[in-house]
Parts: sequence; structure tokens; C-alpha cells
Amino acid sequence: MSRITSAAIGLILFLPLPPCWANPLWNRDDLDEINHKIQGQVIDHTDNHGADRRIWSSALHEKRALYVYLPPSFNPHERYPVMFWLHGFAQDERSFLRYVVNDLDAAMVAGRLPAMIVVAPDGSLTRNPFRISAGSFFLNTRAGAFEDFVMVDVWKFVLENYPIRPEREAHVLAGVSMGGGSAYNLAMKHRDRFKVVLGIFPPLNNRWLDCHCRYLVPFDPACWGWRTDFSNPYEVVGRFYGILTIRLKDVMDSLYTGGPETVAQVSWDNPIEMIDRLCLQEGELCMYVAYGGRDEFNITAQVESFLFRARQRGLSITVAYDPRGKHDFASAQKFWPSVMEWLYPLVAPFSPRESPQETR
Repeated sequence: MSRITSAAIGLILFLPLPPCWANPLWNRDDLDEINHKIQGQVIDHTDNHGADRRIWSSALHEKRALYVYLPPSFNPHERYPVMFWLHGFAQDERSFLRYVVNDLDAAMVAGRLPAMIVVAPDGSLTRNPFRISAGSFFLNTRAGAFEDFVMVDVWKFVLENYPIRPEREAHVLAGVSMGGGSAYNLAMKHRDRFKVVLGIFPPLNNRWLDCHCRYLVPFDPACWGWRTDFSNPYEVVGRFYGILTIRLKDVMDSLYTGGPETVAQVSWDNPIEMIDRLCLQEGELCMYVAYGGRDEFNITAQVESFLFRARQRGLSITVAYDPRGKHDFASAQKFWPSVMEWLYPLVAPFSPRESPQETR
């Protein structure tokens, strides 16, 4: 990521930014204070709060951070469903404290979500708090084996240390922006472990172009192409607030070389192409996607092309769409009631019995 882009992102961090871009690197939230305010509890496996409690990642050959949320009235003798929450681009696990945990806890207290354990791992490329870093997309790339970090290291740690239900139907992969696309990628690859996947404005077709090789245009099934060239690092793939331009190199440089082999590498992990490559069948996954019509990254076209291909294959997907929605926190919050309504009946059968005051 260039110094100019990093500086621009740093400047607009003080604006009301989306969870996919607003990096809480300077957030000094006190975990004790957070745990005092919520009725569940966040368990610290990070180095953010005065002690290094990170887990060892054999995949990345270093310590890595994660938070684990335990629901209200947690009983260690009961088993719970689990959600892996994957953060957005230019974030790390700390975004879970800033953007997610309060609403998640309130929903469980109100009975709008069943009691579940939530795991929020760090998928950033660097832990230097003075540098804006691109995201890993939770994939195995030249930046590191981040898929193995989540699906081997974190998975093993969580199963060994927390009471998780064994059924794949009780396991959820979820995320926002980068994390939403990663949730779909990992869910399709690991259908033996996960049944439920949800993404909020997720990049689901990273090779989207129209038939005139344009990216920032609406999806049209009659004018649909595929990106076959990643060699122009200055191609614009996002515009925010009229002052920040995101270019292809800002997203891809850390992960891929940009050479001819990049097309095959992106294709391999591209959710829309994984539908066919992995022969995804109806009913194998319960899928939810939320997106907006004014997305600054044109996730709109990515999602709509994915939905078009999924329908061709006879796959059912629950869709939430806001024609005025953007790639920002306000739009994500508007989708939250829909997320809860969809998720509750899928997960509730695997959750310990709710107390009488926790009714929907």
C-alpha cells in the first residue's frame, strides 16, 4: 500500500467510516470496561491489554491474536454453537470490540440471537500500530498461510478450550467486506465443518468485469466479462467520499505477484468460480448475503453476478438489499435485524435452553 494511500486512509479515519476501512489501530478500549458493560464476556487472547495472551500459529510461524466472546449466563458444562467472525480490510481483531460485540451481546440478551460462542481472529498482514496494512483475505497466499491459521490453528485452539457443539449445523462463518468474502470462501472449502455462512457486502466475484473490461459499472448478464489481467496496479477499484481512490495494487500487491499466474491464483479462491469447481449443491450451505446499491467498491456487481450464477445452479441464498446502501458502518447496521431474523432459527436448536426472560 502506497504512502499516499496510507496517509489518505489515515486522514479519513476521523470521518464516519465503514467497519471495512476504519482501522481501530489507535483504539484504546479497555477490555475490563467493555466486559463491565455487556452481559456476556470477551476473553482476551491478544497482546492489546497489558499482557501477551496470543496463541501460537504453526501456519504463520508467529503468535497471533483473537478474541472469544462467551454469551450471557455462560455455563462451561453446556455446549454452544460457534460463530467465526472475520473482520474487514485494513482492520484486525480489535474491530470486533469496536463494531460488533455490543450489538451481538444486546441481541443475545434480548433473545433475538441464541446463546453462542463467537471467535474473532486477526487476519491483518501486520501488527505495527503505526502502519495501515492491507488484509490477508484469510487465504493462503505469498503473504502467509492465513486460511490454515483460521482453519487449523484457531479451530484446534477453540475446540480444545471452549465447549463447542460438534455438529456442522451449529458452526457459522460470518464477516463483513473482506471477511464476508472470506467466510464464503472458507465455508465452501470446509463444508464438513460449517453449514451456515453470511456475508455483509462481501466480495464474491474478484474477477468481475463487464464485456468492455470495465470494473466500476453495474452488473449486466448480457454484458459480462472476466478479468484476465492483473498487471495494471493503478486501476481504480474503489472511490470513497470523493477524496480517496483505491487502486488494484492497494488490495492485491501483498497477496499476489501481479504476473500471469495471478489470474489462476485469484480464480482458485474466487467464490463465484468455486461454486462450479467445488460442485456446491443445494442444501449443503445455508447462505445469506447483504449488500447495497451504492457500494463504493462496486461490491454490488460482484454480489449480483455471484447470485446470478448461484441461481443458475439452483442454489438458494437469502438476500438483503438496500438500494441506497453503501460500503459503510451505517449500511451494515441496517442489515443487522435481517441478519438476526435469518440466523436465529438456524442456530437456536443447538443452543442451550434460554432462560425465561430471554424470549424473542
